[in-house]
Amino acid sequence: MNENFDLQNYLINGVEGVVKEAIKATMKNPKESAFLLKFAASSRAASRKRRIAEDNGEHIPPFLIASITSQCNLHCEGCYSRCSNATVDSDPVCQLSGDDWLCIFNEADDLGVSFIILAGGEPMLRRDVIEAAGTKQNILFPIFTNGTFIDEKYFRLFDKCRNLVPIMSIEGSRELTDSRRGDGIYDKLCANMDRFREKGLIFGASITVTTQNYREVTSDSFLGMLADKGCKAVIFVEYVPTADNSSDLAPGDAERDHLMNVIGRLRIEHPEMVYIAFPGDEKSSGGCVAAGRGFFHINSHGGAEPCPFSPFSDMNVRTTSLRDALRSPLFIALQSGDLLLDDHSGGCVLYEKRELVEKLIAQSH
Repeated sequence: MNENFDLQNYLINGVEGVVKEAIKATMKNPKESAFLLKFAASSRAASRKRRIAEDNGEHIPPFLIASITSQCNLHCEGCYSRCSNATVDSDPVCQLSGDDWLCIFNEADDLGVSFIILAGGEPMLRRDVIEAAGTKQNILFPIFTNGTFIDEKYFRLFDKCRNLVPIMSIEGSRELTDSRRGDGIYDKLCANMDRFREKGLIFGASITVTTQNYREVTSDSFLGMLADKGCKAVIFVEYVPTADNSSDLAPGDAERDHLMNVIGRLRIEHPEMVYIAFPGDEKSSGGCVAAGRGFFHINSHGGAEPCPFSPFSDMNVRTTSLRDALRSPLFIALQSGDLLLDDHSGGCVLYEKRELVEKLIAQSH
């Protein structure tokens, strides 16, 4: 694995590569080709905005993660979001409205943010927000979803708004997926993938990597199945322990080395696909890229956080701008200190060192 791997450039170039491949494959579909050509131009324009800001001493990350709801219908084993009470069963109160999120998307567009990841909870529960995102054709919105709410109405929206790209969570085989996510989830995901392929729509897969499934999810048979179904991006996310009794599920050095070696080979052999690993790619890119270095997170109630795994905030976009949130005392302290560069046992450095993050917030007040 290249120790000087540049994650941000890979992500930007990788998406542009997928766009180019999709343009070649969809020349018979004028609507698809027109969007992809327009987005490629928008992505270059956003990069210019960020370069100008950088020249003026202001760093704008290309990515924003937006957790648009804290509600979810599943109870996946070891879910970090439920452990931190960021995800609940009932309809949450005081969440940002669809109009609030559209304002955030507009400001992100003005700043030069190219990609906004929609997460949750289960983001498909917020059809109003996803429809608002569909109007922002300059931005690509990967939607990290469990896939259970994708219906014909959503397929029509994805066909109309090609900037919305579902990234469906899968754990490997039927047995592994259903044991963590619930009976019947694997078959629902496969049916969704078949529909995406039939309709010529781009989608991706998100995989939580554990000591139990790391060989299965990096196998040629599993990844070949995803490719055959039309998957264009695979995101591997190392399991973040949520309690002491689940730490054995977090990948260690051996599992992490295996994962990164497989990804290094796949990037060479299958350049038409995008393969990403967190936090493995971050380590070879010079440390964690949270807290505005490469991305930042807005939670469902407007709190600006370093990342979803580190639910700590000292600013809320209800009362401040995205630009000011990026300059928050917490973000500045994390960017200027060594915490994001620290070694850690796996998963998320900020989650593992959350007591230090809490101290930084206390010091900023």
